[in-house]
Order: sequence, then structure tokens, then C-alpha cells
Amino acid sequence: MSASLAESDTGLRLLMIEQPGCAYCVAFNRDIAPIYEISEEGVLAPLVHADLRKDLPEGVTLNSRPYVTPTFILIGPDGTEMSRMTGFPGEDFFWPYIAQMIADARQTLGPPALN
Repeated sequence: MSASLAESDTGLRLLMIEQPGCAYCVAFNRDIAPIYEISEEGVLAPLVHADLRKDLPEGVTLNSRPYVTPTFILIGPDGTEMSRMTGFPGEDFFWPYIAQMIADARQTLGPPALN
């Protein structure tokens, strides 16, 4: 796990806060993370892992410190929290919720600037 955040065209990243011994984290990493990486959501907001008890990746600012694992936090291009989902209620809830978080963030950010 890198201390820096992965890059995406949107500048969004999905930060997963986890900790050793978290059964839901294990289930997510086993069943969803490999699919997420190649999904449309994963392309728009790459998954970055961070340990609950360690420092956040450099440049990340959260609205509040998470205390439940897993917590999924959508990080904007400037490193600030845009939205979060606490817990992992299962695949059927995860995908639409994360897709909506990303859609809302993209609406807020507007179209990407042309280089």
C-alpha cells in the first residue's frame, strides 16, 4: 500500500479505511476489490487502501476521522473528502451507492479542464 493516492482522469479517488481483523474488509478485498479495479467506477475513482490506525495518505483532508471499518471515502482532486459510506453492507448496496457518490462528485466538479 502506497502512502500516495492513485491518479485518475477525474482526480477522484476512493479511499478505503480498513484494519487488521476486519472480516468485512477481508470480504470486500476478496470479492469486490479485484472487480472494482477494472470497473467504470474503479477507472473514475481508483481504490486506495489506508489503515484505520495509521496516518492518512499525504494531502488527504477528511471531514472527520473514521472509526468503523471499512469506511469508503470519495476524495476529490484537491484531496478533500466529498462523500463517504460507512461499512460494507454487501455488493448489492455497494455498487449503486458508490456509483451515485461518483456521479454526484462529477456533477459538483463539472467537466474536466482541457489541457
